[in-house]
Amino acid sequence: MPDALPDQPTHDGPRDPAPGRATPMRAVVNSTDGGPHSLQLREVPLPHRAPGHVLVEVRAAGVAFPDVLQSRSEYQHRIPTPFALGCEFAGIVAEAGEDSGFAEGDRVFGVASHGAFAEYVVAPADRVLPLPDSISFLDAAALPINLLSADFALRDRGQVRPSETVLIQGAAGGLGVALIQQAKLIGATVIAVVSTEEKAALARSVGADHTVFAGDFLAEVRQLTDHRGVDVVLDPVGGDRFTDSLRCLAKRGRLVVLGFTGGSIPTVKTNRLLLGNISVVGAAWEGLMPECLVSLPEQWARLSPAVERGELRASITAVVPLREASEAVASLEECRARGKVVIDLGLE
Repeated sequence: MPDALPDQPTHDGPRDPAPGRATPMRAVVNSTDGGPHSLQLREVPLPHRAPGHVLVEVRAAGVAFPDVLQSRSEYQHRIPTPFALGCEFAGIVAEAGEDSGFAEGDRVFGVASHGAFAEYVVAPADRVLPLPDSISFLDAAALPINLLSADFALRDRGQVRPSETVLIQGAAGGLGVALIQQAKLIGATVIAVVSTEEKAALARSVGADHTVFAGDFLAEVRQLTDHRGVDVVLDPVGGDRFTDSLRCLAKRGRLVVLGFTGGSIPTVKTNRLLLGNISVVGAAWEGLMPECLVSLPEQWARLSPAVERGELRASITAVVPLREASEAVASLEECRARGKVVIDLGLE
């Protein structure tokens, strides 16, 4: 976390202009599919709230890897340009239906398909979560995608058990931090793969038992495990690390695929799976939301006590104003970001 974060706004109600007026709002827009550096801060109309959705005045927005993909229209759910970027948000309910479970003025956070890098965002009611007063807007905006994806990857897809050893690729990123913290709460031993000493320090600070460098992680993991290997690999990186991640696994090990921030999608030689009785499974948490095959409220009900106790908390390393959203997204694409980057709508 930074030494000091900007103060939160002091009022709890929606700011003027009220939703429904013709006054435009500020938003970070993808109009060219040209990547993070092509994003533009513009004035656009306030979004319309459809039935079953909630209109939220955004106080803070998290920067996540789907934003990188959406800036190039490479995400699995393609959105016609132009559109406002951003998935993670925290703020105040400005308008909600009677059956949504929310009312004007409620503090909330959640996940939208897009549009969170703006002064107002619309999201389905089942992707909006109540925000306790004890959690700031900045901390909340940093949570949803990484917190809930990590829970799904560890418990559902990886089925990690106490006393097992897990290897986490990309461990100093926002998702990596969430995976480390939750694996430790389960009772696992964590080996974190990082690329710099600075990132190693971050991984250790959030609970990693061991850190190894990406350039020679296979040899280091074998030494740490007395050549047994690890029980589970959690891999959001892919690319040229994937084969050595498979080689790190013990007999009956599991490799959970969470993404491809390394830039390329690897292939699997299935004889490796056969000889080691190894499983490779995908963990696309967001891909299940449109069919309601995951329940955000159920996940949050299980995880929120640990969040409120401070046991699960994003490591926010940068807080930027809305006008710097383009650079913030670029920092993820170029692997410069550590921990979590958050946009504060209160900064000018």
